[in-house]
Amino acid sequence: MAHALAERWFAKFMETVRGHEASGLLRDAAIRAQLGDWTRALTSVVVATCEAMEWKGAAKGHKPSLLPVSRQEYLGLDAIAFEPVGERHWRFPVAVFELENSVTDDRVAYSLWKVLCIRAQLRVVFCYREDGAEGAKLVRHLSAEAAQAMELPERAALLGETLVVVGSRSESKTFPYGFFKDWIYDTNVGRFGRA
Repeated sequence: MAHALAERWFAKFMETVRGHEASGLLRDAAIRAQLGDWTRALTSVVVATCEAMEWKGAAKGHKPSLLPVSRQEYLGLDAIAFEPVGERHWRFPVAVFELENSVTDDRVAYSLWKVLCIRAQLRVVFCYREDGAEGAKLVRHLSAEAAQAMELPERAALLGETLVVVGSRSESKTFPYGFFKDWIYDTNVGRFGRA
């Protein structure tokens, strides 16, 4: 199954995080497990990645003016991206993002469920675990609890791509490599696999 948009977005994210002004803060916050700081720095990098994809991002501290109602957050989502072209005043998002820093697996599952309810070409959930090995366990939980909650016809009708990115501090000498692992949702089998 092709996941061209998710792969392209994640590659652009890794490129952006390497050179972004918030990357040092993001690395330090991950190493110290200061998750509020991690989320703030990650928000800036996600919005910058959207801009690198030629989208307009909206998030706390980043307020676009593409819709008739200008907000920092739409639909209760941490970040959302829109195609900047076209004359439609009300447009659907091209991508939605949840940046979940909770250590509770079900809180992350809630964030996944939330983005799965949204019509978008790309849905991304970021989460954090101190040890990268804990990320694989979390993703298995997300597959079993949230992703497989959809029946086969619902999964088959799900448009767009869904990505879970687990941040950690496992390989601090190789930032950002080793800090972020991406998992893509396979609608055929109803679970996430390494992208």
